[in-house]
Amino acid sequence: MNATAFGAPRVATPIFADRAAAYIAAHAFDRPTLVVSRDRVAMQYEQLQSGLGRAAIHYAMRANPAPEVIETLVSMGAGFEVMSRRDIELCLSRGADPDTMCFGNTLKCASDIAFAYAAGIRLFAADCSDELHKIAVHAPGVRVLVQVLVENPMADMPPSRSFGCRPSDVPELMDIARDLGLVTYGLSFLGGSQIRDSADWYPVLDQIVPVWHAVREAGHDVQLLNIGGGFPAFYGKSIRSPRAYAADVMAAVEARFADVAQIMATPGRALVAEAGHIVAEVVTVCRKSENDLHRWVGLNIGHSSGLAETDGEAIRYPLVTDHDGTDTGPCVLSGPTSEASDVMYQKRPVKLPLGLARGDRVVIRNAGAYTVNTSWAGSDFIPPLDVIVI
Repeated sequence: MNATAFGAPRVATPIFADRAAAYIAAHAFDRPTLVVSRDRVAMQYEQLQSGLGRAAIHYAMRANPAPEVIETLVSMGAGFEVMSRRDIELCLSRGADPDTMCFGNTLKCASDIAFAYAAGIRLFAADCSDELHKIAVHAPGVRVLVQVLVENPMADMPPSRSFGCRPSDVPELMDIARDLGLVTYGLSFLGGSQIRDSADWYPVLDQIVPVWHAVREAGHDVQLLNIGGGFPAFYGKSIRSPRAYAADVMAAVEARFADVAQIMATPGRALVAEAGHIVAEVVTVCRKSENDLHRWVGLNIGHSSGLAETDGEAIRYPLVTDHDGTDTGPCVLSGPTSEASDVMYQKRPVKLPLGLARGDRVVIRNAGAYTVNTSWAGSDFIPPLDVIVI
């Protein structure tokens, strides 16, 4: 593949050498493979940290748990939001300090809480009284962040209702935590994933302001505000540079929470998405019937082998082929299994070259986030995604 096919996206970010694209262009692959550039991960971290200023970055490991990515971020001084015992073990194996970890999962197993405490982690998130009781038993005296549920319809993927409590419940949960001997250390929230416009943070932050004041008025000396992730990656629609975007978000945070001693952010997608591309192969091009308006392009990768974020079509990966620059037509993408979820982009078919044929390469750009951890051997025993970190 011609490396020039990976021209810089039309987005307001500086142009950097795309090592992952160059590696793909120079190598052959016999199965779907994600290639991730450590240099790009480091660059994204530097940009975000510059914009976030005094806020501490704790990488959301669920975005991409590749050991080399963790190692790179450890060397950059990042902290980590861990969600499981496996996350903790991986961070420790790559030299991360337990003091830099926050156990952000609000649905933790008691044994994982005990393991985290024994490993030296002292910051835990919770969103209900049962979770606080578990923490008090298995991690006595630790600092807790109460996770607040917020609304943000402007995020491409709005916040899940399974994580976070109602704002009105926060003071009571803080009281319970204090009575259990835990340190009521702060609040956390997640405004959704892929918040493309930094202005869409403003109403989310406005939902937290009265909660913060309520817990302080109730006598809780909260110190930390965890603003979560939501920082976007480029998938074809223009976004601002990571530095400018993060600086705007932080200005909004400071304007509303000038008295907050510590601020934390837990980006995942913004650090790793643009650092990685998946190289795949076209296995068939056909029409399902004589009356079918669109071609069906079958790939050797699908929903269960790394492309789970095609659900709902909120994430539309840029696609690159050897035929770019020629005439195109609409296509429905399908993966290699018989699962209904392996039919992708039906609502708004993608435009692909008319000359695309079986055996051609398709490079799925900016696929470094939420692909490794959503790849598994599915019902048709498709092997999981290969990963190369350079």
